[in-house]
Amino acid sequence: MGKTKTSSKDEPDQGRKAAKGGKAGQDPTRDKDVAGSKADKAAKKGAKGAKKVGRADRTVAPAQEHEGAGAQFGDEDFTFSAELQVGRDTVLTQIDPRSTPGYPGGKKSAVLDLAAGQAELSDLQERLFANGKDGRGPSILLIVQGMDTSGKGGIMRHVVGSTDPGGVKYTAFKAPSAEERQHDFLWRIERALPEPGQIGVFDRSHYEDVLVVRVHDLVPQEEWSKRYSLINAFERKAVARGITIVKVMLHISADEQRERLGERLDRPDKHYKYNPGDIDERARWDDYMQAYQAVLDRTSTKGAPWHVVPADRKWYARLAVQQILLEHLRGLDLQWPEATFDVAVEKQRLAES
Repeated sequence: MGKTKTSSKDEPDQGRKAAKGGKAGQDPTRDKDVAGSKADKAAKKGAKGAKKVGRADRTVAPAQEHEGAGAQFGDEDFTFSAELQVGRDTVLTQIDPRSTPGYPGGKKSAVLDLAAGQAELSDLQERLFANGKDGRGPSILLIVQGMDTSGKGGIMRHVVGSTDPGGVKYTAFKAPSAEERQHDFLWRIERALPEPGQIGVFDRSHYEDVLVVRVHDLVPQEEWSKRYSLINAFERKAVARGITIVKVMLHISADEQRERLGERLDRPDKHYKYNPGDIDERARWDDYMQAYQAVLDRTSTKGAPWHVVPADRKWYARLAVQQILLEHLRGLDLQWPEATFDVAVEKQRLAES
């Protein structure tokens, strides 16, 4: 399997410089940004009025109880995808980052369940790869977003790390290069999309262009406010190409982040992960929560919904993301492709060789 990889540190910087370059883009398929500045002003109310954020630009289906409501992991009708999917009434600040929705067990059982899922993940990944050999099969794109120390690196090691790296196209997006700044902000994203048969993984993504860029005023509001619609149009085209998009936001609390940053300072083997700028970013916590709320409101679509994964408990977040990925792979109903040659003839030729 061919491998394309852009490496980075386990937990990259929040990316304060990310996407300062890059134009708003001229996508002929983009829809009108019906919420405009109204939703952005509403988003600034944050925890005090998060329910009002971005109502005019809601793209998700009306909130409904999913089919397996009340079920738990292990029940036939339970899925983490449905349990954690963003709905019309999702308010980020009302989701407990220490909760474990849909999972009745604890750390020990979660570790066992995570290990149990690896064999199926390996099998489904190979089926995906086999179906893409003709250049026309489906692919998966896992997008992982979250604040610093939210556990993105752990997802890469314990979930993505259990797959065959030859079938994974992994990209960790940092501040754009000089070349990337000469293009629309989605230019580098499109170049990193998975090919048929691949699992693409974005460790941070184009959403930095409406998170960091917004919080730090790196471009005018008039520019970043247009990006929600551009992102939706871009993802619609990716889905039309056969890419199943799985979007995950790792939801960590400020208290848990403080603990994890403290651990990085206390342990010499973790110093390489620490960035003094992380403390500066903590001062903007509420701004980031407002920006994330706007992302959930305005870019959680029927074709590419967001999933908010409580991430204070690393073992839960890893299991939940693995299961969400597995559920989407199962949904592709991947069968082994039929042989393009006469098997009997080839067996005979082999016996005579």
